[in-house]
Amino acid sequence: MTVGNMEKVEIFNTDSRGRGLKSKQDLLSGDVVFAEPAYAAVVFDNLTYQVCHSCFKKQARLQRCGQCKFAHYCDRTCQKAAWTEHKNECVAIRNYGKPTNETIRLASRILWRMAREEDSVAEDRLSSLKDLQDHVDDLSEEENTQLASDVEVLRSYWHPNNQHFDNQFLSHIFGVINCNGFTISDQRGLQAVGVGLFPNLCLVNHDCWPNCTVILNNGKIELRAIHQIKAGEELTVSYVDFLSLSADRRNQLKKHYYFDCTCEHCTKGIKDDLMQAVKEEDGKKPSDETVKEVIGFSKMALEKIDKDRSEGLWSNVTKLCRECLKKQEPVLADTNLYQLKFLSLASEVLSYLQQFEEAAGYARKMVEGYQKLYHHNNAQLGMALMRAGVTHWHAGLIEPGHAMICQANGILLVTHGPTHPITKDIEAMRCQTEMELRMFKENEFLYYQMREAALKNQKMHVMAEPTGEYIKELFHRKK
Repeated sequence: MTVGNMEKVEIFNTDSRGRGLKSKQDLLSGDVVFAEPAYAAVVFDNLTYQVCHSCFKKQARLQRCGQCKFAHYCDRTCQKAAWTEHKNECVAIRNYGKPTNETIRLASRILWRMAREEDSVAEDRLSSLKDLQDHVDDLSEEENTQLASDVEVLRSYWHPNNQHFDNQFLSHIFGVINCNGFTISDQRGLQAVGVGLFPNLCLVNHDCWPNCTVILNNGKIELRAIHQIKAGEELTVSYVDFLSLSADRRNQLKKHYYFDCTCEHCTKGIKDDLMQAVKEEDGKKPSDETVKEVIGFSKMALEKIDKDRSEGLWSNVTKLCRECLKKQEPVLADTNLYQLKFLSLASEVLSYLQQFEEAAGYARKMVEGYQKLYHHNNAQLGMALMRAGVTHWHAGLIEPGHAMICQANGILLVTHGPTHPITKDIEAMRCQTEMELRMFKENEFLYYQMREAALKNQKMHVMAEPTGEYIKELFHRKK
């Protein structure tokens, strides 16, 4: 079955995972398999007043809806574009007396659209929402209690004239959101700002080592091939970040998505050995007791760091990172997950504190470890290389900085495509660092003189506070 702009794919029944999508033609790395606008989408509760409810851009000043006082927009253009979706919501908020949470708002928008379209299936949609998996039967007792509460609130929130779906179907929609709600990012793809439902994307199954990735570009999700795919091959994406032991990934997938992962990387534990590797010199490894002590110290330090980060005590964070990395260095290998976690934290926080030279050293080690673990066209690897390259550039280390930015550019052209804002940003960085590198090679002394003069004449740029997390998971899980 193929329709609309979905001519490259077709639905098929897998042996053990229900329905899936497979390619109808050979695909190259970087090819867009399909693009899909959101069926419905909402801004996160905590970003209601900071993100446009139409285009999902983060703005300093937004105009609010004059009737419900809840929805916020960039300008009149965005407000008009969103009116079809917001019209029922606007009435519901005023009748209910307040807005509800993001999950109920998304469910409402889905059902209002179904009512408007009289449940018809558009040409470019491969499946009706009724046929999507909901996993309601797999919910725990606690989750079922929450589901019943959500259905009750939704009933009260809705305008009385729109209550023509029974409770079973409302539960189904909440189940679909719970399993398939897709994280919507800001315009540069760096921060999660909302959640939406993309019915065609819901049909793409999981693999920890997938052949596709998903990004949001210009208001649509794009499913993009990250390596060559043969006609007839199943299309897969990863629902979770790869940097966890296979047992941990499987537990996470079972808990959040209600299935047992049987991909090759999980069943064979591929790269688990690297993720928990220890140093080996002259055939000798540290004792199990020493490794256990270092891992225990690392776990304790992470708990302290979480607390200090929440309070903005960045000097404490850097002190703990340095102390922990010093203990880890003679014991843990460069691909060990605990070492990579602290290298990432240290480089990010030190960059924020403008201590770029030290941050660059940690960033270099971090990406060297990532390159041994991630798929060569993994978007997280590309973003990490970009950040490491920028850190080296700020530190005046133009040669390695330019090299990392070029590597990142190559990956992000595949995962994000040439028109994505982040790819345009990194292409500009690549051109700038290439020019500076030529200058550096012609006259190193003059390059550093000009750089120092430029920095003196430039206002200090304060970087955003480190969040510790970038968008690593495609699908949004209800907190």
